Amino acid sequence: MSEHNIVELVREDEKAMMTFCELKCKEVVNLCDGSKLGNICDLEIDEKSGRIEAIIVPGPCRFFGLLRSDEELVIPFCKITKIGEDCILVEVKDI
Repeated sequence: MSEHNIVELVREDEKAMMTFCELKCKEVVNLCDGSKLGNICDLEIDEKSGRIEAIIVPGPCRFFGLLRSDEELVIPFCKITKIGEDCILVEVKDI
């Protein structure tokens, strides 16, 4: 996906347009435990509707925080509670 592609974010209460580059610069924070999950590295998009189905962030660090795991966290779009200027708040209980 080109960093200059425009992503349309649609929620019941708000609608916004931003580029993928703008979206991936925002840190993802889990409201359930306050943990910082990292920045978005990819998106899952429904081919038919063009809507974002999930955001993808790199998996947690291991080995004293130096190495990233090969796993990625796939967070359904419906788990996003707020997209702010600097961060994206999600509510995910089982991480």
